[in-house]
Amino acid sequence: MRLYSFFRSSASYRVRIALALKGLPYETVSVPMRDQSHRSDSYRRINPQMRLPTLELDDGTRLIQSLAIIEYLDAAYPEPRLIPADPLERARVQAVSQIVGSDIHPLNNTGVRGVLASMFGASEQALDTEWTPHWIHEGFAAIEQLIAPAPFAFGSGITLADVCIVPQVYNARRYKVPLDEFPRVLAVDAAAQAHPAFQTAAPEAQPDAA
Repeated sequence: MRLYSFFRSSASYRVRIALALKGLPYETVSVPMRDQSHRSDSYRRINPQMRLPTLELDDGTRLIQSLAIIEYLDAAYPEPRLIPADPLERARVQAVSQIVGSDIHPLNNTGVRGVLASMFGASEQALDTEWTPHWIHEGFAAIEQLIAPAPFAFGSGITLADVCIVPQVYNARRYKVPLDEFPRVLAVDAAAQAHPAFQTAAPEAQPDAA
């Protein structure tokens, strides 16, 4: 498998965690977002949405959107299971995952920030200190009430919720968002940081980290 990734892309980070948890080998193809490589014609032919990550399977099939990729991996390589089979547990895990993947992260990604700056005159400082922290805070406030780490979000087993929470905590720290009022979120992150798969997937451990 081949993963088109950027070390600081939190969506790529999620897929790296899933691949590491399942022990699946893959080749990393770096797509540096800092120089807009993801918007090049060559990458557009790989991913029409021009976003990261893209997972290319051994037969050449390409998958996009991190949560869809992880759902595929969980079905194709079910151990360890990240999305519970039980319908109620599955819904709870998916709810937390989607707060990150659908509510927090999209509003803080480079595309939205670029539009806010170019069309509405938002300054980088305002985006860093007001816009981004607002959405992280709002999402984490909800997640804090939905999880009860022991040590992970839904007990002793790692789920998709943990896979989504950890990269979002990384982003929050990048933007210096205060997190002290979210002890459950921080406990999940602390447990994850001690796990080898999360260490392998961490941004600073990637070949394109800089």
